[in-house]
Amino acid sequence: MPAPRSPGEPPSRRRSPQRRARRRSGVRKVRRTAAMLIVAALIATGGATVPEPPSPGWASPGLVGGGGWPFAGVPMSPEQAEGASYLPDSSVVKLADGRVRLVPSGGDTPITVDASDPRVARAVRSDAAWLAQGRVPAGGAAGGHREMAARALLDLRLLTRPNGASLASWYSKWRYSWPRDSAFAAAAFTVTGHPSEARRILRFLARAQHDDGMWAARYNADGTAVADGRAPQLDSLGWVLWAAWFYRVQGGDPNELPALWPMVQRAADHLARSLDAEGLPPASSDYWERDHRREQDPRRPTLGVVGPVLAGLRAAADLAGMHGEAAKAYEWRSAAQRVSDALARQFAPYGYPRSPVSGGLMDTSVTFIAPPFAHPDPNVTAAIGNAERRQALPNGGVLPGERWSGTPNVAWTPETALFGLTAAASGRTQDALERLGWLSAHRTSLGVLPEKVGATGKPAGPAPLGWTASLVLLGLSALERPLPVP
Repeated sequence: MPAPRSPGEPPSRRRSPQRRARRRSGVRKVRRTAAMLIVAALIATGGATVPEPPSPGWASPGLVGGGGWPFAGVPMSPEQAEGASYLPDSSVVKLADGRVRLVPSGGDTPITVDASDPRVARAVRSDAAWLAQGRVPAGGAAGGHREMAARALLDLRLLTRPNGASLASWYSKWRYSWPRDSAFAAAAFTVTGHPSEARRILRFLARAQHDDGMWAARYNADGTAVADGRAPQLDSLGWVLWAAWFYRVQGGDPNELPALWPMVQRAADHLARSLDAEGLPPASSDYWERDHRREQDPRRPTLGVVGPVLAGLRAAADLAGMHGEAAKAYEWRSAAQRVSDALARQFAPYGYPRSPVSGGLMDTSVTFIAPPFAHPDPNVTAAIGNAERRQALPNGGVLPGERWSGTPNVAWTPETALFGLTAAASGRTQDALERLGWLSAHRTSLGVLPEKVGATGKPAGPAPLGWTASLVLLGLSALERPLPVP
């Protein structure tokens, strides 16, 4: 029985508890949608400060674009994306009601139009033409992942700003350019036949580099370093050197090497000078972005630093030879050999753990000393299998490392993709297809690769994540043709 109405209360104000609950639910839904739209508008206009919407603010299943330069990607809210899908080979979204959402050419704000609007066809043609300029890897005859690759490529393009800043993702804490992630984006654009995008990223990194050869941990979209107290991460030097070499040997413009050479020389010289008497670089934060003093051996670098440094020095030595710098080629090759010898002495006896100690914990960085970053070694292959087993989760993905300090039942897609990439590059086709198939099956409702996958198999974290997109493209490409190894 409804509660009695107070004297003089208008009948229109009397509501049942059920009606009040529905109203509160509707208000919450409107607020969530409004928050997402505010974030989208601020991001589209390049706002440097984006207010944090109600948690989880990152819950967008993908970006809407439109094929026009400069490319703008604006996140869709979950409510907007319900029942929606991308039009094939494009970043144009068909909504559940049949209308189409896109960012007009040259604009930065999405609009919703009828499917017959000529701007729809133009935008789709533009995106499809760009894909056709290069290659969309499907993972070979048995792969069947062309659609995932096309989406990953288009997302990478939306995340790459006109100045070459390759953003990790669209949302708040991820809306920055990490040199590490950028290096992989450049490699992904290179291997798929989009050298101009790769070149823009490498030139951005060259401009951002410090005189001593280092990079900041991350950069704003305008190229300024983020001053948040994070120490520089030494692994980024190795990854950028590897990406510059990958660009050159995979068909990049040979005339570009002179322009990139100062960046290469500064980074490689820094790495070579940094080696200690054992041949190891100094302890540093790596892709985990964790203070090195929290590692099992805080005095020595992790495998997450040593692997990229080794790949980077080998790559730099090869680039020096191409550039006619024989003395530098010899110097950096000798430095790489010292790192390789130290790796064999310090890490191999313990099975290549993250830190070179007895009982050292395994992590995904063991893939950094395997193809396509280093030539195959049966002991490293065995260590990779050991790491996969120790990091495996019931949902089919992996943790970043053994005894991960974060959420213990949430899988990370970059680490899963790294295991897939090294399997593909090493000729373990079935292992690679299983990893890539799992990633494909755990995309968002729009088919976008997220940062994480929760215990129940639902995507979590921002989507798209540029690093995962890059790794998937490299893995699918490796299944179709061998990737070069420095």
